This record gives sequence, structure tokens and C-alpha cells, in this order.
Amino acid sequence: MRDSQLWILYTRELKSAFRERSIVVQGVLLPIFMYPVLLWVMFSALVLVQGLNEGFTSRVVVEGPVPDRHASLLDSLAARTDVLVYGWEPEVDGDDDGEVNADSQTRMLQAQQSMDPPADPVAALRDGDLDAILRIDDVPSDSAGAALAGNFVAHIRFDRSETRSSGARSRIEGEVEAYRDRWLADAGAGLGLTESDRRLYAVATENVSSERDVGAMLMGQMLSVFLVIMVALGCFMPSIDTTAGERERSTWETTMTVSASRGDIIRAKYLYVATLGILAGLLNVVAMFASIGAVVQPLLDSNESIQFTIPFLAVPVMMLGAIILALFFSAAMMILASFARTFKDGQAMVTPVYWLIFIPLLLGDSPDTTLTPGIAAIPVANVAMMIKDALKGIYLWPLIGMTVVVNLVLIVLLLLLARRILAFEDFLMGSFDGSMWKFVKERMLGRKPKSGNEAATAAAGD
Repeated sequence: MRDSQLWILYTRELKSAFRERSIVVQGVLLPIFMYPVLLWVMFSALVLVQGLNEGFTSRVVVEGPVPDRHASLLDSLAARTDVLVYGWEPEVDGDDDGEVNADSQTRMLQAQQSMDPPADPVAALRDGDLDAILRIDDVPSDSAGAALAGNFVAHIRFDRSETRSSGARSRIEGEVEAYRDRWLADAGAGLGLTESDRRLYAVATENVSSERDVGAMLMGQMLSVFLVIMVALGCFMPSIDTTAGERERSTWETTMTVSASRGDIIRAKYLYVATLGILAGLLNVVAMFASIGAVVQPLLDSNESIQFTIPFLAVPVMMLGAIILALFFSAAMMILASFARTFKDGQAMVTPVYWLIFIPLLLGDSPDTTLTPGIAAIPVANVAMMIKDALKGIYLWPLIGMTVVVNLVLIVLLLLLARRILAFEDFLMGSFDGSMWKFVKERMLGRKPKSGNEAATAAAGD
């Protein structure tokens, strides 16, 4: 009979919740669309900004005379369609039939439109009217590099705080490196040195990770964080609505008069809030998994690809983590929200729980560690790390068990605290006026509030 009453109350809470637009939006729609859309917007903005930066024409001034033997470096630089070298006209070759192709016309037009260098290039660079200053000098005679005839040093002056200026530096460095390679090859060929003779050392890299390994790493970093946040967000609104919201609507007292025990009523509310928290977390995982490939793919090079898969054993681990988080957040948020008399006050009281989760969450979001005994002892952080390891195919079962025990002990302590608070009739019926801290100080610690005269006397004494 008691189980049937609890089920009736639980289903009644769920039906009432899905009639509330704010709870549906917060618990169902946001988990499905919020983070996938936010990620898509963020990554699209990055791609757009990158494209805009690549579309800028870098304005460069050459400072001082350029040795004739290195003039071809500036020809290569000025011949680029995205670089304008003031006062320098590149040598442009026509096609075999004597006509100038479209690229050559663009470069020649750039050269014709180039103006004289600014009177003060350094000031123009600081003011944003110039992107970079290039100076080419011979290597000092007292340096080891002077042993190679014609060796040079390229000095690039730029403004690191400006994106355009940093981009101009990268473009100039690329041309200088390419020119230096060609020049060293020519110099080595004149000395009879082969390419292997000229190379002092070589760096060979090999990526041993598979496309699935990279995808597991990215999913572990994102899904573990988003699952925690969305479970907390899913518990946020229901915990306030079923406590402070009912008091504001004056339905709390009516609910307490039904034939079911008050304990069953509170348990039904608690399970209802936890259910919506679990639902929000799992919906977000599904939405992220379905959209992460389309979101991340535009950021990859054309020859790169990532495969996103969830290991079979990771699914029950994530569900276990979502249940644990929902039970914890539901208990913590409902305790605080129960002291509020209005929905607005409830939001203010519960918000600290929502924001405090980021402190342990950051501890569990280290990219190069797995679940350790130290992290397993930290609530929320241990669940995030447990989920991240599971998505990578790492299952440290003893530490997973420790994680479950630590969080269950914390949940039990919160439920015991809630039971102790519910033992007071004035709180249960909503006649207590004050915060949780005032309740703990007066009812649990036995510190009586000062009367008006006592408070005035104490203030006068101070």
C-alpha cells in the first residue's frame, strides 16, 4: 500500500512538471539543444574569425637597404596576394603567349597601388596603420654564421596584441624559411654537398593513436563536464518548483493534508527531482554524441578525421554517474530551496550549489590523469573523472567502487540532515521564516536569537 502511494505521488509530480513550460525547457529542451548549439556557434565563430584573419592583406614595410643577392626574398613576399610590401614592386612573369595571367594582374595591381612607406613606420605599427616591419641584414662578421658567405638575418617587428600583425609575422616567417631552405640548398650544391650532408639532424614524428583514440579523448573531455553540468541544471528548476514554488502557490499545505504520510510525500518529490536530473544528463549525452562529429569536423584539416564511438561498458558507467549526481544535487538543492518562501528566493538560495560544482569539477578535468585514490575521494570530481576514463576504455573498478561509496555516503548524510530538518513542524508547514543557516543555529545548535533589547544593548556596548 505504501509503495503504491509513493508511486502515485511520484507520477503526479512528473505529470505536473511536464505541464510547466519552464521545467520542460530547462529539463528537456536545453539538454538537447543548449550545448550542441553553443559548441556549433563557438566553433563556427572560430572558423569565421580564422577565415577573416586569413583574408586580411598584411601591410609590410621593408626597413633599410636590402642586399641584392637576397632581393628575390622580397619578390616572393610581395608576389603573395595576401601581402602588400610598400614601395616594392615584384618581378612578375607573364604566360608563354606573352599575356599576364589573373594572379599576375592582381599582384601587379597591388604593386601599382602601393604607396610610399610611412614617415615613421614604428609609430604606424603601434597605431595599427602597419602590420609588420622587415629588415634584412648580413650576419655580423664576429658570429659563427659569417663563415657562410652571404648569410643573412631577417628582423621582424610586429605588434603581438593585434591579430593582423601576428598574422603578418607568420606570413613573413613562412616566406623567409622557404627562401632560406632554397638558398642553403643552392649554397650546398655549390660546395658539392648533398641534401643528407647538409642536414645536421632530422625530426621524424609518428602518431600512434587511432581516429577512435582521438575521438575518445575529445568526448572524455567534453561529455564528462557537460554531463555534470546538465544534471545539476536539470535538478535546479524542479527542486525549486516543488518546494518554494508550491509555497508561493499556496499548494504546499494542501499537499501535506493528503492521506499519504509526509515522508512519502517528501520521498516522491525527491525522486521526481532526481529523475529530471538524470533525464537532463542523459539527453545531453545523446545530443552531444549525435552532433559532436558535425561540430568538430570543420576545424580539422582536410587529411584528418576523427571517429566518435562510445565503448559498450561506458554506457552503464555514465548512467551510474548520472544517477549518483542526480541524487546528490537533488538532496542538496531541495534542502536549500525548502527554506525559501518564493520561487525567486529559492533561486538565490540554490544557486551557490550550482556554482560550487565547478570547483571539484575542475579537479576532475585534468587532461592527462586518470582516476586516482585522491580524486576518488572528492565528490563530483570523482564522477567526472570516472566517466572520462570510461569513455577512453579505462575501467579502474576498485576506484570506481570507491567513487560510488564516497558519493553515497555524502548523499546519505544529506538525507539524514533533511530528515532532521523535517522533524520540525513549523518548517514542514512553512511557518518558519529564515534561512538554513538561521535554522541550524537556532534549532540544531540551540542558540536562541537575541531579543530586541539584548541586541540594542550589545550594539551600544560595541
